[in-house]
Amino acid sequence: MGLLVRFARFVHAGGVSFGVVEGEAAAGGAGLTIAEIDSLPFEKVRFTGQRWALADVRLLAPIFSSKVIGVGRNYADHAAELGNEVPKEPLIFMKPSTSVIGPNDAIRLPPQSQQVEHEAELAVVIGATGARRVDRAGAERAIFGYTCGNDVTARDLQRSDAQWTRAKGFDSFCPLGPWIVTDLDVSDLEVRCEVGRSPDEMEVRQIGRTKDMVFDIPSLVSYVSHVMTLLPGDVILTGTPAGVSQINSGETVSVSVQGIGELRNPVVSLD
Repeated sequence: MGLLVRFARFVHAGGVSFGVVEGEAAAGGAGLTIAEIDSLPFEKVRFTGQRWALADVRLLAPIFSSKVIGVGRNYADHAAELGNEVPKEPLIFMKPSTSVIGPNDAIRLPPQSQQVEHEAELAVVIGATGARRVDRAGAERAIFGYTCGNDVTARDLQRSDAQWTRAKGFDSFCPLGPWIVTDLDVSDLEVRCEVGRSPDEMEVRQIGRTKDMVFDIPSLVSYVSHVMTLLPGDVILTGTPAGVSQINSGETVSVSVQGIGELRNPVVSLD
């Protein structure tokens, strides 16, 4: 493994930029700075010399993707809690790029659904070379880094529809962030979700470990690349552990992955 680097996309007084997050976070992210780069994260990094305190900028989703691919039932305990069998090969679906939001952006509950649920996940970000029909070794080379993801799902619509596009595809149903971490060993990391109405009332809903995935990450990347070409910046959501549950307006959802950070999103109603 190489040096871990955190790449973020952010808004500042001069516009929108990518940058490298520097420092060790204290409570609330105090002490972190972000150094602007003039390229995409997976290109040759060139610093502009501009730097801001992280508290003075607004983080966006860390990458813009041509597509987001989800993986269903990739934890046996989650498959069991919904009464499903573990698939014999990866069960993949698509989320539109318009579903992607960043840290602190609102998850918007659509009026068509009465049961919207969180799904905390480790998200894989594809690097500059992309991937087409690659083996495991090629899949590992194609991975740029990792971030936190929330595969928000309208569970009642997932049950009623013949396929999952509507249930998974509403605007705001794919929070990503807070940044991309490179060169991270993801073989055994904790994936956690907490939900609550205030910082003091957060309830743990999901705790899982990536070692319990049915299909590991190189297998997933290779499998997907034999179906569709993966382009730089594309995201693969790797599945969620047991504990999915309903989220409601006025709550905040926190998704964290060990070694990456925390992704927080408020929940609001569109009614």
